[in-house]
Parts: sequence; structure tokens; C-alpha cells
Amino acid sequence: MDERTLVEQLKQGDETAFKTIVETWQNMVYNTALGIVQSAEDAEDIAQEVFVQVYQSIHAFKGESKFSTWLYRITVTKSLDHERKKKRKKRFGFVKSIFGEQNEVLVNPPDFHHPGVVLDNKENASVLFRAISDLPENQRIAFTLNKVEGLSYQEVSEVMNSSVSSVESLMHRAKNNLKKKLEDYYNSRK
Repeated sequence: MDERTLVEQLKQGDETAFKTIVETWQNMVYNTALGIVQSAEDAEDIAQEVFVQVYQSIHAFKGESKFSTWLYRITVTKSLDHERKKKRKKRFGFVKSIFGEQNEVLVNPPDFHHPGVVLDNKENASVLFRAISDLPENQRIAFTLNKVEGLSYQEVSEVMNSSVSSVESLMHRAKNNLKKKLEDYYNSRK
């Protein structure tokens, strides 16, 4: 069944169409969220939120882009919103610790492990994903969609609502930033 048919059936309230949509795109949504938030538990929560939003706002989908592009946009937005909320909580936790209500300062989550990374490469992947998480937001999104999810620059530009040339620029800056961060990390280990 094609995307258009599924979307039309979902707009008519067909639960089977919704189930098919979830089954078809759940890995893509989860992996995209995981690439951004770098926490399996958070990525699962975000994936659920994404599909709830798809179900609730399917009538807003006009078909001007591919359904998967719309789905990527929702996933990226939900993931970034989650990151912002988490940062606010960390700042609040830090402020609370300064004033003595809490004895410990919140720290970054433990090492990140992506399910697609083989065991031998876990340490290197952890270093890479930490470096990716330090990139400016637009660079991180472009890099994740292109290198982790395998989207073309054209597809990334559609998801990010930008031009292909701006995606190329973001990717160039992201690669340079990652190269510097990784060189610094490996040079410090010598």
C-alpha cells in the first residue's frame, strides 16, 4: 500500500492504516530521535509522542511533501523540544544544588550506545556521538539526518525547510567541527 492511500485511510479514522504507518516508520522515527537525544529510553518516549501527534494531526498533512518528510520534521521537532526541556531541568537542578536543596549536581547521561554500532566500535561510537551532541543544533540535525539516517542533502533540506546549499554549508561546518573535536580528543590521549 502506498503512502497516499495510507494517509487517506488514516484521515478517515482507519486504525489498520495507523498500525501500518507505525510498523512501517517506527524504526526510522526511533533511530532519528536516538541520533539526536542519544538516550534509548528518551527516544522510545519521543517515538510514541511522534505517532500520537501523527494520529491527532493527520488532517494537517496536505501532501505537499512526502509523508516521510513530514514525519522526519515532527520527529526532529519533538527531539529538539525534549533536549530543550532536559537542559532547563539541568539548569534548575544546578541552581537548586547551589542553594543547598540538593547535594548533587545533575550530570550528563552515561555513555551513549546506538543499537547499530558493533561492540568493537562502542568506545569510538561513544566518542563520536558525544562530539555530535556538542555541535550547534542545525549542524547536529543535518549531520544526523544525512550520516546516521542516510538522507540525501535534498531530503535533509526538505525536512529542515531550507535550501540544499544551506544543508551543504551546515554539513561542511559540522564535519570541520567534528574533525577538530575528534583530533583534540585523540591527541589528548597520546
